[in-house]
Order: sequence, then structure tokens, then C-alpha cells
Amino acid sequence: MLAPVTVGVDGSAEGLAAAEWAAHEAVRRDRPLRLVHAWNWHPRQESGEQANAAQRYLARRSLRQAEERVRRTCPDVRLNDEQVEGPAIAALLKTAEQSELLVLGSRGLSGFTGFVVGSVALGVVARAERPVVLVRAGEEPADEHLPAADGSASTRTAYRDVVLGIDLADPCDEVIEFAFEAARLRGARLRVVHAWRQPSPIGLDPGDLGLVSAPERADEWLGFLKAVLRVWRDKYPGVEVVETVTEGRPQTVLVHAAAEAGLLVVGRRITERPAGPHTGPVTHAAIHHVGCPVAVVAHA
Repeated sequence: MLAPVTVGVDGSAEGLAAAEWAAHEAVRRDRPLRLVHAWNWHPRQESGEQANAAQRYLARRSLRQAEERVRRTCPDVRLNDEQVEGPAIAALLKTAEQSELLVLGSRGLSGFTGFVVGSVALGVVARAERPVVLVRAGEEPADEHLPAADGSASTRTAYRDVVLGIDLADPCDEVIEFAFEAARLRGARLRVVHAWRQPSPIGLDPGDLGLVSAPERADEWLGFLKAVLRVWRDKYPGVEVVETVTEGRPQTVLVHAAAEAGLLVVGRRITERPAGPHTGPVTHAAIHHVGCPVAVVAHA
């Protein structure tokens, strides 16, 4: 059986937007859609039984609302739903292990692009070994598409770019492949972005070329980026690829590059540190300050 696209729903506006986005992604990938609601089990005492009954009722209602939204907007998807007992982060991580990808919602900031990312979403993103996509509240299918000629929203126009943020010091196959596949499924252009910074003279060794101009260094990075992507261009000949190298802080460059994107893809290294799992500064900036859906792809 094919692994499903799984979405966590909780009855919120962001959860419903995530469910709709996940349904369309499931159809694009020819995968079933799995709606999941996670709730905390209470000890079997009178008060615990009442709390459990209330949570089961809320779970059924949340799943029903999500299913109605999906059936109305994406009737062709193959759908099933499930209640799972928490804690929520652990429950969602377990479902992610059996999924093609996991989709979660995040509240958009009114008047601004970006996310208010809850502790559950952050905890899942920081620990999941499967791709996780964050979708903001208010996300509509037309948001992935370019506007119509009159400027109105449309689902009949071409898809917006898929943007891939890449670190050429550590290019990762899993992240690159996810981005190429996402672009192929949409028939979208893939824009690959690398941010670089001029080395400080203090850190140069005596034999280093510290006087290389910024344009020359940019050309070097662009050549390296093209070399890294060559094998992927061959594997995905139908995907139009645009390579961009920009001098600046990676966080700033990536947020700016994703301003008009339909999907941003970033990587997260799987590491265990004394302080626990984390997302890294670039991924952290992306999931807090980018308005389009953000796919975080874990890699070793």
C-alpha cells in the first residue's frame, strides 16, 4: 500500500487550510490522504473518563469538518481518517513515519507574511525524519498559481515557482530531490537559491585569494551550483531550472526569494544536541517569515 499524505487537523482555520492543501498534494502524488487528530488520554478516573469523552467528541467533529472541506474542494482524493492518542508531538511523529509527508497548519500573521508557529508544529518539524509541510491559515488553491491577466486569483494559470534553498557547503540529495519532484508534479519552474558571503580578511590563510572581486566570486558559486544540479537536471529533463546565487545572509536571501513562490523547500540536518533537536537558523527564519507553504526535509 502506498504511504499516504498525512495531515494533522484540530478544527482550527489553519488545520482546515492544511487539510485542503494536503488533499491537492495527495492527488498530485497519486497517494491517499490521511486525516489525523491527536488528543491526550487521561487516566481512567471519573474526571478522566469525562475528559476523554469530550476529546473524542472534539476529535470526531474536527475530522468531520476537515473531511467536508476536502470533499467539497478536492472530491477525487482517496480519504481516510483516524484519532490517535497523544502527547500530540509524539503521536504526529509516529504517523509521519508511515507517511509520504506530513502537513500541519500554522496561523498567519494578520497584515504580514509569515507564521505563528505553535509548539506542536515546531516540535514535529525539529524531530520528524519525514518531510513536513507547514501551511498558513487562509491558504487557498489559487495561491499556488500566478494571477490571471486581470490580476484576479485563479487556479487555471501556471503554478508559481518552487524555490529551493541550498547550502553548497552541504548539498543534500533528499532535499534537492523533493524540490525537483514538487516542481515536476506542478509543471512549475524550480528556482534554486544559494546565499554566499565574502570571507573576512581575518580568516584568510596566507595562500588564499582575498582580493577576488564579488562578481568573480559569485561566478564561482554559480558554476559550483550548476555542477551540483547537473545530475538532477538530467533526471528531471522536463523541469525548468533557474539558478541564483546572491551575496548576503542566507536567512534574508531565502525569505526574499520566496516572496512570490508557491512552495519553499529547505533542509534540516538530523542531529541530537544537548539542548535537543532544533531546526537551524535558516529553516527557523523560513518557517516564521515566509508566507507560502514551507516544506522542511530532514537529512542525515
